[in-house]
Amino acid sequence: MDPFSPQTLVMCFAGGIVGGALGGLFSFIICGLMVMAGCLVIMASGSDFVLLQIGLGPIFGPHVGGFAAGVAASTYAAGIKKNHPGGAAKDILSALMGTSWDVLLVGGLAALAGHLLLQLFALIPIVNKTDMIALSVVATAFLARFLFQKEMPWGNKKSISDIGYLKTDGHKISWVPWMLPLPKMVLYGFAAGVLSAAMAAQAKIAMDPLAASGAISAAGAFVVPLILGWAAAAISLIALQLGTGAIQQVPVWHCQAILAALAYLYFGNIMIAGLVGASAALLQELMARMFWNHGSNHVDPPAAAIAVGTLMLNIIK
Repeated sequence: MDPFSPQTLVMCFAGGIVGGALGGLFSFIICGLMVMAGCLVIMASGSDFVLLQIGLGPIFGPHVGGFAAGVAASTYAAGIKKNHPGGAAKDILSALMGTSWDVLLVGGLAALAGHLLLQLFALIPIVNKTDMIALSVVATAFLARFLFQKEMPWGNKKSISDIGYLKTDGHKISWVPWMLPLPKMVLYGFAAGVLSAAMAAQAKIAMDPLAASGAISAAGAFVVPLILGWAAAAISLIALQLGTGAIQQVPVWHCQAILAALAYLYFGNIMIAGLVGASAALLQELMARMFWNHGSNHVDPPAAAIAVGTLMLNIIK
């Protein structure tokens, strides 16, 4: 697909409106389902269109309608329109269909912004060594925070002054506090990393002969092992979206999954992948403390950690 064709831009805009109506998290879960479906199509020697153009592309990727649009629409609804059903821009679980047409329009425009930012990042040396989809997700959230909440990336100055920049006030302002304390988080990150790397290892064994024979694309053969664990993690968040109480308290692990899978694909070692998964859990928590805890809208800690972690792995490689 030509990224600048009118048809692509209209698809992207429409996906953003849909994502805005669904809300950030639910649209992300649907994106995860699309990605998993795309992986299965490629594993059956099919086209990479569902994976690369829908699940990870301009139609409904996480940087467009599959997450970022819902985040921006939520920020606008809470900060400007004052009609967010949950009242707070950080609430990315509530659907926004019951708000107003301009909230949905912001979702469409945010998707276009995310798509165009991705094309820009691809042209910038060093920046194009990171996960540009994740970086676009973070950039559009920062932009929405600035435009609609009048805040800088680090968040509310008073909150930072009262509590401390990297402090959590006894986890009262923590993002997904049930993943803490840190030893539990690190242990889970290691396990999630090994699981994702195991999926990547076996998928690579299946993909390589198909790519060598020309049955599937080289891009598909690389992305499927990389993204399988990420997709499973994204789908698992349906419990957070639809559950209550303890049922909601599932781990958020797509950051650990994708970084560990990337580490395995680069270094071919399950233990290294597990250590990367553990490190990714810590990096994700650091991103939460830097950009989510004190902010008024949702700047996604996993996306920020994926962007930083991918850059680090590419530099090390």
